[in-house]
Amino acid sequence: MDHIAFGDTPVSRCHYYRRVCDLPATVDPPHLGRIIMKAEHVWALIMPGHLGRAVKSRMRQHDSDIGPILSHPRSGRWTYLVRPDIPDDVRLFAEMFRLDVSVVRTGGTIALPSPVDHCVEFRRWVQPPRCTFRPSGLVIVDAIRACSGQPMRRRTADA
Repeated sequence: MDHIAFGDTPVSRCHYYRRVCDLPATVDPPHLGRIIMKAEHVWALIMPGHLGRAVKSRMRQHDSDIGPILSHPRSGRWTYLVRPDIPDDVRLFAEMFRLDVSVVRTGGTIALPSPVDHCVEFRRWVQPPRCTFRPSGLVIVDAIRACSGQPMRRRTADA
């Protein structure tokens, strides 16, 4: 992250995540300094890095706010932190599964970058959180569909 007003230890980073970004971060386990958060009012969409980059580019082309994005260089995956507005729809989850996209919903665990992750192989911010903004999960799902050639699907009132 560019600058953290509270210093840069796992505990101070958690304070930043909580106070500035409204991310319910905790250090777990304390002796390793790993930072995690339980998905509650923040969910995540995890996808292959190439798809994550395409989604980011599409969002920028459409002047959409992007929000926080994590990279996991070892696994080649990106995580978008999103608002929890993705419906509980088996067809939607199956569609995302076919595209190698995971949805982390309430109760799931999301790992965040920690200053003890000395090696960039673990987790790093592509787009760090700077405030409480997170994009709609449905907006990111639509961008995933567009970038993977899938048709946009909108629910109608009678569907």
